[in-house]
Amino acid sequence: MARPKSDDKRNAIMAAATRIIASQGLGAATAAIAKEAGVSNGSLFTYFETKADLLNQLYLEIKTEMAAAALDGQPAGSNIRKQMLHMWSYSLRWAMAYPEKRRTLAHLGVSGDITAESRQTGHQTMAGVAKLLERSRENGPMRDAPLGFVVALMSALADTTIDFMIHDPTNADKHAMAGFDALWRMVG
Repeated sequence: MARPKSDDKRNAIMAAATRIIASQGLGAATAAIAKEAGVSNGSLFTYFETKADLLNQLYLEIKTEMAAAALDGQPAGSNIRKQMLHMWSYSLRWAMAYPEKRRTLAHLGVSGDITAESRQTGHQTMAGVAKLLERSRENGPMRDAPLGFVVALMSALADTTIDFMIHDPTNADKHAMAGFDALWRMVG
C-alpha cells in the first residue's frame, strides 16, 4: 500500500522549487529541487507527475497568493482611485516581501511548460484586479485599449517601480507613489 502524501513534503517541494527556479531559472533539474526540499527525486514525482506538472502547480499557487495579497483588505466602499491605490500598494508590498516568488513567477510566465489551462486559471485568480482596472479606465485614455494591453503596461510599470524601490530603499515610498501616479494618469 502506498504511503499517504504529506502536506509538509509537498510544501517543502514547492518552497524549494521557488528558491531553485528563482536562482537557476527553468532549466533547473528536478534533482536539485528535490535535494533542496530534503526529499528524494523519486518522492518529488510522487507529488508531481512531471516537472511540467510541478511548474504548472507552482505557477497557480504563486498567482493565487499574489492576487489575494493585492486585494487583501480592499476598501470596497471607497472611490475607484483609492481602491486602485490600495491594490497597487499591496501588490508592491507582496513583491518586495517575496522577491524569490516574484522572480519565479517571471520565469514561469514565459515558460512553454505552462499550459493554456493553467494560464486561464491564473487569469481567473486575477479577476478582482482586472475588475478594478476595468472600472478605473471606464472614462480614461485607455478605455478602448484591449485589457491585456493595459495589464501588460501596468505590469511593466509595477516591475520598474519595484526595481527602483529595491535599488533605492530610502525613497521606496516616493517611487511607489510616482508609479501609482503614472498608472492613474494612464488609466484614470
